[in-house]
Amino acid sequence: MDEVIKIVNDIKSGNIKPIYFLMGEEPYYIDKLSYYIEKNVLSDEEKGFNQTVLYGRDVSIEDVISTSKRYPMMADRQVVIVKEAQDLIKTIDKLESYAENPMLSTVLVMCYKYKTLDKRKKVTKYLAKSGVVYESKKLYENQVGDWIKRVLSGRNYAIEPKASAMLVEFLGTDLSKINNELEKLQIILPKGTIISANHIEENIGFSKDFNVFELRKAIGERNILKAYQIAQYFSDNPKDNPMVVTTTLVFGFFIQLLKYHGLKDRNPKNVATVLGVNPFFLKDYDLALKNYPMKKVSAIIASLRIIDVKSKGVGAHGISQHDLLKEMLVSIFN
Repeated sequence: MDEVIKIVNDIKSGNIKPIYFLMGEEPYYIDKLSYYIEKNVLSDEEKGFNQTVLYGRDVSIEDVISTSKRYPMMADRQVVIVKEAQDLIKTIDKLESYAENPMLSTVLVMCYKYKTLDKRKKVTKYLAKSGVVYESKKLYENQVGDWIKRVLSGRNYAIEPKASAMLVEFLGTDLSKINNELEKLQIILPKGTIISANHIEENIGFSKDFNVFELRKAIGERNILKAYQIAQYFSDNPKDNPMVVTTTLVFGFFIQLLKYHGLKDRNPKNVATVLGVNPFFLKDYDLALKNYPMKKVSAIIASLRIIDVKSKGVGAHGISQHDLLKEMLVSIFN
């Protein structure tokens, strides 16, 4: 995020490079940067003749180079944006000659999503020498919560840890999806609001009480009644709570516990880093650690592997989600 801010600030100050090669597994910042350049480098009057948007599936790398070599009309520069540039992967090395000697009056933006260039290649080195090569890396799950806090803080909002965890639990690490939901909340809630689990439930549709996050918490506490209530809710709403997803997340919880049991350094900061969790939730893991000795955790993991296979229809034809959930909880609590 800091690198993105620097790129934007450089553009604002007039330090505009002839090439921006935006690549990586996380498309969110690639989209944000290309959108910023598209909206801000040229004035509205200049865009008509001097701003071109191409799509990798529709053009060749020769088309991109030819367009980039044109001179601007009645403006100091032109902007050429190539979206879905990863579709040019087979011929991307041909960009080397242009990157070695780019048109200084052109701002070429390559949006190379979900892939990266080999940094050892000449084309990558020339691109970095002449312009900016930015790699947008996928965030780990334990980093997304901090990202949410930073984004909301910049917009004059805050968020409770549980609400943040719910977003990550249900939307994963897809920053674009998370941002879309945050923008919906900002339309509804006034600036200065601390977004709570209730806000998430009421406005996005994730139940704050009946979700995998709460199921794992109930299991960790050995709150058998609560766990079975959540399982029943999942059985009644199978489309919103697929068994495969439930099994995977519960399995992940016990893998984390197994790692915790094996840790020698149990400093909270180290534990949070190793387990990949928000330090706020460590108390839940501490309780689960006491409730489930290492030998029991290993046995549960073995049982969950079997249930996971059954949830995918292998050797379990006709078994309902209700029965699979019950089998899972029995194997955990017995």
